[in-house]
Formats: sequence, structure tokens, C-alpha cells
Amino acid sequence: MSLAIGVSTLVEPLQYGFMQRSLVIAIIVGIICALVGSYLMVRRLAMLGDAVSHAVLPGLAIAFMLGGNIYIGAFASGIVSTMAIAWIQTRSRIKEDAAMSIVLSSFFALGIAMITVLQKSNKIDLLHFLFGNILGVSGADVRDTAIVAVLVTVAIGVFYKELLFYTFDPEGAEAAGLPVNLLNFGLTILMALTIVASLKTVGLALVLSLLITPGATAYLIVKRLHEVMFLGAGFGVVSSISGMYLSYYYNLPSGPAIVLVATVFFIVAFCFSPRHGLFTQPRPSQHPEWRILKELRELLR
Repeated sequence: MSLAIGVSTLVEPLQYGFMQRSLVIAIIVGIICALVGSYLMVRRLAMLGDAVSHAVLPGLAIAFMLGGNIYIGAFASGIVSTMAIAWIQTRSRIKEDAAMSIVLSSFFALGIAMITVLQKSNKIDLLHFLFGNILGVSGADVRDTAIVAVLVTVAIGVFYKELLFYTFDPEGAEAAGLPVNLLNFGLTILMALTIVASLKTVGLALVLSLLITPGATAYLIVKRLHEVMFLGAGFGVVSSISGMYLSYYYNLPSGPAIVLVATVFFIVAFCFSPRHGLFTQPRPSQHPEWRILKELRELLR
């Protein structure tokens, strides 16, 4: 009886066309976010991903005003933001993290201001862009996301070795004659494409979590980058599909639901990973929190 109920729970939503489209989008986005996010995590570029994800908002607003494709506008805005970060960093004493923060906040504020103005004469849902709406995807959204996924996957497959070398040893890659600047720019383009493809699924505010969390979860379990990519893609797909069902049955925003599922996977891996789990590999004398407690005890004496 319980098995029949479980199967019915899984199958019932798939009778609807919007749920079928949502399922396809969930699988695609879960895969490409993990693939690109693995590189960002290893290169410690999570902050750049956050900056770009927020910086695409003005492009959305401008494209909407001009009657163009909002996804093309978002992509262009993301690329401009990374160029602005690099320009500030190279032309001033400002460090990269500060440049990212400046660009993130200014682009995001500009986007919100533009959308606020647009809302006075047009119906444009800001929450839809911020937190995603996977249950509202159209056939065109599925097509565009699939095209982006193919481009991202093919690019990673063709340049896997070069990106692997550059990701783990940028100086060595440059010494070996690899075009490190082009590789860095190419990785930025892949990241911007992935963020744009994830707009309907998790939205601008939460796309960074889907980019980083599944890969980080896999990183706690396996060693090699290709293993992190494959396992991270699995976590991303399961998180996206589970979040989609939670969104359907409990009327939750799709983005937060997906991110919460991905976070649960990370917490489980963080606690019980065979190699790095908090409870499976306890080393009290080496953990910083134990050293802090020791220092506090010394001070109280």
C-alpha cells in the first residue's frame, strides 16, 4: 500500500506538461551547474560566481525594455561585470575580492532600480528572477537551456585537460605555454552561460549554491576532479528533482527548495564522509574549535 502511494506521488505530477518540462530543466541544470561549479570551487572563484549571478539583473531589465531576449541580455551583463572586475583590479590598488563586492552590489542595485521603474508600467515579477520558478518553464525555456547545456558540456569535454591543468596550477600552465588568459575568460563565459540557464530554476539569489554545493559535497567524498564532476552532477540532479517535487506539493519557491535539499546532502557528507566526515574522522587535538576551547580555558584560569 505504501509503495503504491509512493509511486503515485512520483507519477501523478508528471501527468502535467509543465511538470514534464520542469523535470527536464531540473536534470539539465543540475548537471551543468555541477560541471562548471567544480572548476569554480577548485579555483576558489565562488565569490566571482556570486558577483556574476547578481550582475546579470541589469541585462535582464535592459533586454526587457528593448523587447529583446532577456537571457541574451543577462549573459551580456554577466560578461561586462567580469570585465569591470578585471579592469578595477588591474587599474587600481583595489584587490580582487573588493572589486567583486563593488561590482556585485552596484550592478545588483542598478538592476533592482531599473526593474522597479519598469514595474510602474509593466508587469514584471522580480521574485521570479530572484528565486526561480521551475514550475513555470515553457517549451522555449527547455530549448534554450538544452542549447546552453550542450555548449557548456562540449566545451568542458574538448578543453578538459587544459582547464584541469590551469585550474590546479595556473603558473605551471602559463609556463607550459597554455593561453591562461583565454582559459580564464572561457571559464567565465561557461559560468555566465550556466547562471543564465539556471535563472528559471533557482533564480539569481540562489544560483551560487547550486553551482558550489553539489561539487563541494562530492569533493568531501571523492578525490579526482572528474569524479567530483560526475558525483556532483548526481547530487545536483537529485537536489533539483527533489526540490521540484517539494515546490509542487508544498507550494514553495523552487529555488529555495532545491538549495535546501542540496544543503542537506552537504551536511550529511560533512558529518559522515568516509575520508573527511566530522564524526567518521574525529581529530580533536587538530580541530581549530578544540584549540579555541583550550585557549579559553587557559584564559579563565
